[in-house]
Amino acid sequence: MNTQTLLAALIALGAGSLSAQEAAPATPAAIQNWRDARFGMFVHWGPVSIKGTEIGWSRGEKVPVEEYDKLYQQFNPTEFNAEEWVAAAKGAGMKYLVLTTKHHDGFCLWDTKQTDYNIMHTPFKRDVVKELAAACKKGGIGFGTYYSTCDWHHPDFPLTSPGGKTVREKSDLDAYTAYLKAQVSELLTNYGPLFTLWFDVPQKFDATRGAGIINLARSIQPDIVINNRTGHKGDYDTPEQRIGGFQIDRPWETCMTICQQWAWKPDDKMKSLEQCLHTLIRANGGDGNLLFNVGPMPNGRIEGRQIERLKEMGAWLGKNGGALYGTHGGPWKPSNHLVSTRKGDKVYLHLLMKVANPVKLLAPPVEIKSARLLQGAAIPMQRSDGMLSLEIPDGAWDPIDTIVELTVSGDSMEIAPLSSAGGPSIPGAKATASAVFSSSPEFAADKAIDGDSETRWATPAGTKNCWIQLDLPEPATITGVEIDEVMTTHTSRVKKYELQVKDGGSWTTVHSGGAVGEHAKLTFAPVSTTAIRLNILDASEGPTISEIRLNATARKP
Repeated sequence: MNTQTLLAALIALGAGSLSAQEAAPATPAAIQNWRDARFGMFVHWGPVSIKGTEIGWSRGEKVPVEEYDKLYQQFNPTEFNAEEWVAAAKGAGMKYLVLTTKHHDGFCLWDTKQTDYNIMHTPFKRDVVKELAAACKKGGIGFGTYYSTCDWHHPDFPLTSPGGKTVREKSDLDAYTAYLKAQVSELLTNYGPLFTLWFDVPQKFDATRGAGIINLARSIQPDIVINNRTGHKGDYDTPEQRIGGFQIDRPWETCMTICQQWAWKPDDKMKSLEQCLHTLIRANGGDGNLLFNVGPMPNGRIEGRQIERLKEMGAWLGKNGGALYGTHGGPWKPSNHLVSTRKGDKVYLHLLMKVANPVKLLAPPVEIKSARLLQGAAIPMQRSDGMLSLEIPDGAWDPIDTIVELTVSGDSMEIAPLSSAGGPSIPGAKATASAVFSSSPEFAADKAIDGDSETRWATPAGTKNCWIQLDLPEPATITGVEIDEVMTTHTSRVKKYELQVKDGGSWTTVHSGGAVGEHAKLTFAPVSTTAIRLNILDASEGPTISEIRLNATARKP
């Protein structure tokens, strides 16, 4: 069937009613190939880069719709070089690249025959998708396409800007579905084979429509791997701007920005090398991939500072990538200071911060033949009372990630998941809280200081304000607090809080803020106390905290 015949058939299908259907799954080999890559580049780019505002979301919000929709008439990224983008991805150690071929604003970066709102009608007049697909193939990088399921520009989609919250007076979702399928067919037919199809924000699309998209894609490329944002669950989950949890029964991929905004923004705050690498390591330790986003400038180039950060990541991976590529997460579940990865008879312990020697964790139920630093010397190891103890030489600690390679008897993938908790995060402390979900011990306050990131203190649904208090076993001088909030979406439930210490019979606030976030590190002037309280003043939903740790020293008598 040629492309035009296929598109005509799709339009006919879109005009009729849709029946419930299941989506054909990706092949195990395709999923494994996708998982083995572990690290990819996300690229959010389009005419909106001229304004430096967020792609799609700023339409009708920060930029009037009439102005936003005409930006393409000025879009002339003459310094765009697809091979330079691919070189940046390869330099970072990335194995695939996913481009926003069409975001929520409807603008298309390829020579689509379905609309004139595309790159060929800009002053640039070059097919960006074609050039990037060719460069990825030449460079040995998997090429994937992001395609927004919703389209706030298209007249047939029921919702429009700002933010997809405005309902159109007239719309035709079946006609839009045919348009979407025709464009997906173009991408697969003209630019494939693709490494992945990455959809986003289904809004009016349900599981049935989503299954229809997936089955269409698989009829063209049977081994295509598709994410969970067509309206159907697809092949893999996509936690956004947060690191997913420990999940080994279903593939997943964290998508996160190297700066704060997805699209390019002048002087946007960029993440440190430690933040970037820890995001990758923690994602892999939970058994997920990382799709790390850059936003090219209006001229088509990626910012030099972002290129340098990516090179730094690549240099680190050049030495340590064997402990990440082709691995699975576990067997130890991630904690604040440790994650683990594994493949074959090897288990890699990633110590993300220096802790007291010996490093202790639950011993796996298999023989450990040896323990050594990655590409280094053997280290002392003991096994006693169900615990494994490892002695890290003082000069061997790495500021980013101290990696210990364990060789085990048999296949490491046969080891059932293990808790990495080495004991309470605040030994001897007593935790109390103003509210506990269902009054259940499973979600009690002490779960926030048990050293296990898989447990949590949780509050009832709808809780807007609450507190958790930690009474210390002895007076201590505190210089900082670390708080891990459980992120059910990419935003913090906590909207406003204050951190207080007990001062005699009253409480004194030593720090205050808005969102807490997944890993908050709060510092303040040293203060002596016998108790500390996190007082949550406002929340969008019942707050839940997995761990609280103190930077403290015992107060001398």
